[in-house]
Amino acid sequence: MAVMTTRRRSRSRIRIPALAAGATALGLLALSACGSDDGGGGGDEGQGGDGRLSVVASFYPMEFLVERIGGDHVSVETLTEPGVEPHDLEISPQQTASLHEADLVVYLAGLQPAVDDAIEQSGAEHVAEATSFTTLHEDEGHAGDEHGEHGEEEEHGEDEHADEGHGEDEAHEEEHGHAHEGGLDPHVWLDPVKYGEVAEGVGAALAEADPDNAADYERATAELTEELTALDQEFSEGLAAAETDTFITTHSAFGYLAERYGLRQESIAGLDPESEPSAARMRDLQEIAEADGVTTVFFETLVSDETARTLADDLGIDTAVLDPLEGITEDSPGADYIAVMRANLEALRLALGAA
Repeated sequence: MAVMTTRRRSRSRIRIPALAAGATALGLLALSACGSDDGGGGGDEGQGGDGRLSVVASFYPMEFLVERIGGDHVSVETLTEPGVEPHDLEISPQQTASLHEADLVVYLAGLQPAVDDAIEQSGAEHVAEATSFTTLHEDEGHAGDEHGEHGEEEEHGEDEHADEGHGEDEAHEEEHGHAHEGGLDPHVWLDPVKYGEVAEGVGAALAEADPDNAADYERATAELTEELTALDQEFSEGLAAAETDTFITTHSAFGYLAERYGLRQESIAGLDPESEPSAARMRDLQEIAEADGVTTVFFETLVSDETARTLADDLGIDTAVLDPLEGITEDSPGADYIAVMRANLEALRLALGAA
């Protein structure tokens, strides 16, 4: 398991070390709120001008954490609007300026190149970077085999299927400019346990930015992590009786979820949802689907479903939505993170024969 190493900048930046899930760790950031000598919530110089802590979140999973933990104490601006595919986000000069003015910036490095660049250019001083609160893995496109509860590596013929076309997928990511740092998978929020670790870090960052309300942030963090622990239990119990452990997705977003619950993810594209699969990869997926009894090809709402539907048609199997929770829209299968994750669980249960 690879550990994400935070890139060092020439200017001062704020980081929190990785935190264990379930432990509320406050007071770890040497962080003070902008425009306030006592660090008490940003004062009138926060973006809202209403005494609330002004926070910029990079995209929905970070926004959800800030809003749930911060409550009425924070004013949140999100760089990625609903319906925008976050990997391809472009940042305006006004958004870059907002990063510098914010009391706190919460983002996830390696997912959105434009955000990474804008934060560097903005000179933002108070930054909570999500991957520093947990560990990242290399993307394998089918994480979970060696840790699986429902099958062993040899049962899936991993040596036969694992890497055929994988190098071509990586080449596509490089070509499109979305290869992630060190080949590490940034989609940690789709594992409730890892997301809970990130929640702990965000809660600590808010408490250090606004110590007057630290007790409220600590309490809200504990409540949220309890919900995420319960969600993890729902997934564990709901998928325990799966008849098959293999699922096919549009892009490789569900590796952490797959590993957590003993599943095997096979993706059409790599980490970049816009990359085009090779002909060899499509043939490989057909063989895997037939060998493992795959019943469903999953697509997502923010990118084209054409390739997923083509593969499903060729195999004579179903399609369904498995939402990577990169944004909430009217087409999302739920109103917030918890609801969409429960919808994802039901979709997986049906596709894997656990329903």
